[in-house]
Amino acid sequence: MAHFVLKNDESLHFEGPATGKDVAVRLGLEKTAILAQVNGVVCDLCAEIPTDTRVDILTKNSPFALDVIRHSTAHLLALVVKILFPSSKLGVGPTTESGFFYDFQIEQPFAPEDLDNIEKKMRELVERDIKFERLQMSKNDAIKMYEKLGEIFKIELLNGIADNTVSVYKLGDIYDLCRGPHLPSTRFIGYAFKITTSSGSYWKGDSNNASLQRISGIAYPTQEELAAHFTRLEEAAKRDHRKIGVELDLFHLQDIAPGAVFWHTKGWTLYRTLKNFIRSQIEQDGYKEVNTPMLVDRVLWEKSGHWEKFRETMFTTESAEERVMALKPMNCPCHVQIFNQGVVSYRDLPWRMAEFGSCHRYEPSGALHGLMRVRGFVQDDAHIFCTKEQIVSETKKFCDLLRRVYTALGFDSYFVKFSDRPAKRAGSDEIWDLAEKSLRDAATAAGLDYALNPGEGAFYGPKLEFVLKDCMGRDWQCGTLQVDFVLPERLEAHYITENGNKEHPVMLHRAVLGSMERFIGILIEQYAGKFPTWLAPVQVVVATITEEANDAAKTLFEALKNNGIRAAIDVRNEKISYKVREHASQKIPYIFILGKNEMQNETVSVRVGSDTTVMPRSEAIRLVKDDGKMPA
Repeated sequence: MAHFVLKNDESLHFEGPATGKDVAVRLGLEKTAILAQVNGVVCDLCAEIPTDTRVDILTKNSPFALDVIRHSTAHLLALVVKILFPSSKLGVGPTTESGFFYDFQIEQPFAPEDLDNIEKKMRELVERDIKFERLQMSKNDAIKMYEKLGEIFKIELLNGIADNTVSVYKLGDIYDLCRGPHLPSTRFIGYAFKITTSSGSYWKGDSNNASLQRISGIAYPTQEELAAHFTRLEEAAKRDHRKIGVELDLFHLQDIAPGAVFWHTKGWTLYRTLKNFIRSQIEQDGYKEVNTPMLVDRVLWEKSGHWEKFRETMFTTESAEERVMALKPMNCPCHVQIFNQGVVSYRDLPWRMAEFGSCHRYEPSGALHGLMRVRGFVQDDAHIFCTKEQIVSETKKFCDLLRRVYTALGFDSYFVKFSDRPAKRAGSDEIWDLAEKSLRDAATAAGLDYALNPGEGAFYGPKLEFVLKDCMGRDWQCGTLQVDFVLPERLEAHYITENGNKEHPVMLHRAVLGSMERFIGILIEQYAGKFPTWLAPVQVVVATITEEANDAAKTLFEALKNNGIRAAIDVRNEKISYKVREHASQKIPYIFILGKNEMQNETVSVRVGSDTTVMPRSEAIRLVKDDGKMPA
């Protein structure tokens, strides 16, 4: 007798072993069921379910469905390529953030007409309702099978697997090494997919390995979601920070300094405004700002563990004294050096140390992307030295700070990931047990709901990752809070306890924005360059209609500057319509217009968007000043 409990606590009984499909039939969901969730683990409908377990039947509406739909579509792509190009060899075909790709070894690169034919054939096979069949076989049998099929890359993958039993999915005439799960058949993929591009790639991403051809695609559960995706892409193209950055004269990038930013005056004004806002917020919370060297002896990085873990991403140099130095990729070891100067009492804790630290990391040239991925950047970094007992209160305080900052910057929605111990780490399991428990307890006390992000912690401790959602629904991981018991011990940081003993402090690594450069890129795209007045590089421009108004315009311009307003003036001999169009295209929040009428009445026409209001000049100044105040 098999017994299952459903999500609503209803019980089901079967005379013998049952599968997810059997449960779906009993519930009348056989036409829409695509997966089973057994004790929280998603599996194929055809999998036999252990008795006395909790079972949920999933449809395309389930949040777990999307990744499986994309993965199954990648397998369908592989089947079609093998049909149309029989001599091709299969690589791997994972899902991506918005779709999937599959790598193939093939004699000639895919042509645009090939992609059209592939997509057409995929749609034909959706209609044919081909089943996904899961096969369990020994590793040796799988190798023999792939040797007969000539699938050299699958054999290499198998040779790297320690398990003696593997799973293979049969779809039509192909056998794909895969853990699954998959949809019951191609019919459930539907037609909401699109083959988008082909490009060159390398086996396992290594340029020393075989050259492959990658076909990429997009897939969603419904046509409406697919259409919405392409609408978002169009909107994203309009909001591309690289394009807007040039149009608004904020910054530029060029090959003489790959991965580094040339900030222009207006862009640097935006940068400084954002930095000053963060500075005002952390000062309220008792942080003390410091500044540490960019170039540091490798001895410190070896002692901290960064040399072993991050050497390949560090820029190094040899000095005249033949000492190997490195540009700092992060600030934490340097902050410990400041903490270690003098004697620190338990009464001094928590010690909150902040730095807008200039860091450098080697990013491959192919990974560089505008402000989003650079080699030289500044972190709004801070480290809190505290006792174990203070972890909860400091976490709550940081979460309040982060919420305050994100709201002021226009981001009302974010979620949290809990990243636990990675395979490559420092410190004992006992230390990691303590660090993870401390962070979980602190997150719960702070009222955070979080999703587990297994194995993605820092090498010295677990972390909370705060992921923003922008106006287009895109996710950006920005803020972070990390609990570290390892570095204070490795770098010999101590404080004096109430009993007069020496003890290592806990070190909380935290950032709100993350990289200043990247966050400005996010802000540019969030606002499409039309920043709120307090952030706008130029808050108001004074433009004249007639030459007779030039002196009054200059007087008004000076009054604006004296009131702390970032102003510009335009007294060119151009039509006012031309000036307004130009300054509106530059996303300047306010345009003050002066002509004969405004001269006679000592007023100013204030243009905001497409609306124009006439008012006394003192009132107009006060309007911009109030609107342009930095959030408290």
